[in-house]
Amino acid sequence: MEIIGAAALIAVGIVVAAVLYGRPHGTAPAVADRDTATTTALQAALVERGNALERREQALSQRETELTSQRESLATSQQEAESRLEVLAGLSGAKAKELLLSEIEEQARHDAARRIRQIEEETKRDAERRVRNILSVCMQRLAAGHAAETTVSVVQLAADDMKGRIIGREGRNIRALENLTGVDFIIDDTPGAVVLSGFDGVRREIARLTLEKLLSDGRIHPARIEEMYYQTKSEMESHIVELGEQGAFEAGVQGLHPELVRLLGRLRFRTSYGQNVLAHSVEVAQLAAMMAHELGASAKTARRAALLHDIGKSVTHEIEGPHALVGGDLARKYGESAAVAHAMEAHHNEVEPQTIEAVIVQAADALSGARPGARGESLEQYVKRLRDLEQIATRHPGVDKVYAMQAGREIRVMVAPGAIDDDAATMLSYEIAREIEKELEYPGQIKVTVIRESRAVEYAR
Repeated sequence: MEIIGAAALIAVGIVVAAVLYGRPHGTAPAVADRDTATTTALQAALVERGNALERREQALSQRETELTSQRESLATSQQEAESRLEVLAGLSGAKAKELLLSEIEEQARHDAARRIRQIEEETKRDAERRVRNILSVCMQRLAAGHAAETTVSVVQLAADDMKGRIIGREGRNIRALENLTGVDFIIDDTPGAVVLSGFDGVRREIARLTLEKLLSDGRIHPARIEEMYYQTKSEMESHIVELGEQGAFEAGVQGLHPELVRLLGRLRFRTSYGQNVLAHSVEVAQLAAMMAHELGASAKTARRAALLHDIGKSVTHEIEGPHALVGGDLARKYGESAAVAHAMEAHHNEVEPQTIEAVIVQAADALSGARPGARGESLEQYVKRLRDLEQIATRHPGVDKVYAMQAGREIRVMVAPGAIDDDAATMLSYEIAREIEKELEYPGQIKVTVIRESRAVEYAR
C-alpha cells in the first residue's frame, strides 16, 4: 500500500511540474491563476486518495491480525478437543488411527474370505455336476464283463479211470506233476474232473496245458511228464507275449517295449479279488481315454499309463515294494515317458498326483475296481468291511463322523476341533491305520485321512 501511495504522489508531482514549468513565457495572469487552482485541487485529491489508501491498508492489516488470531484460537480449540477425546477414550490419536485401520483391514479380510468361500462352493458344485456327468457317460459307453476268475483250474476227463493213471503207481505220476509245476493236483470224488489249485496263474496254466497234452497223448509216466512240461513251458512264453499284444491292441496302445508286452501278458494269469488283472488294465485304459477326451487332457498319456498301471504286479514276487512304484521304475527302464511313469506311480497315492492324467488314471482304476460285478467279493462281505472300517475309527474319543469312501479304499475321519488338536489328529490317523491292519483283511491298501476343521461363523443382524 505504501508503495502505491508513493507512486501516486510522484505521478501528481510530475503533472504539476509539467504544468508549472511547461507553461510558455508571456502567458496571461488568468491562465496562471487557473493553473494554480488546478494544481491545488489535484494536490488535495491526491492527499485524500493517499489517506484513503492508508485507511484501507490499516483495515487490511487489522483483518489479517484478526484472522491470524482466529486461526491460532481454532488450532488451540482443536488441540484441546483432541486432548479431551483422548482422555475420554483412553487412547492416543496415533493409537486410535491404528485401531481404525486395523478394523477396516479386518472387515475387508472378512468380506474377502466370505466371497472366496462363496466362489469355492459354486465351483465345487459345478465341478461335481460335471464329474458325475463325465463318469456316467464313460460307464455307459463301456460295457465290461463280470468277474469270473478264481484260483483254481479244472481239467475235464473222458473217464474216471484216467484218475488212476494220473496218480500212477504209488503216486509217482502225481508227485512228478506237482514237483515240476508247483501246483496242487486235487483228485477226489468229483466225477470226470481234476482240480488244479495254485495262486500263481502262470504255473497253474502250464500245469493245465501239460495235463491236457498228457491225456491226449495217453502216455503218462515221469519221463513223459517232464518232457511235456518243458515243451508246454516253452510254448507258454510265446503265448504270454500273444496275450500281451492282444491286450495292447484292445486298449489301443502301440509301440510298447517287448519286455513290457511280456509282463502285460503275465497279468492275464493274475487276479485281484476275482477280477482278471489284464482285463482290468484294458478296461481302465479305455475309461481313462474317454475321461481324458472329455476333460481335454492327453488321451495318449492317460491310455498308456492306465494300461501299464498294474504291471508291477507281474514282478512283485521278484522285486520288493508297492506295485505302483515298481511299475513306474519298469516303465522308465523300458523307455516310457516321465508323464506315463508318474501317472502309474500315483494311482494309489504312493506319489502325490501332479498331472491331470495321473488323476484320471486314479479315478479310472477306482471306477473299474468298484463297479458292480467287477470283483468276486460278495455284497455281504463288502458291506461288512465298510461297517468294520467305520466302527474301528468311531470308537476313538473325539471322533465326530466317519465316512468309508472309494469302495473301502479310503476312510475319512472328522474330529471335533475342540477335543483333538493337530498333533493328536496325526497320532489318531496312525492308530486307526494300525488297528485296521491288525483286525481286517482287505486287498491293496486303505488310506486313513483325519480332518480337523475350525469354522468361524458370524451373523449380521
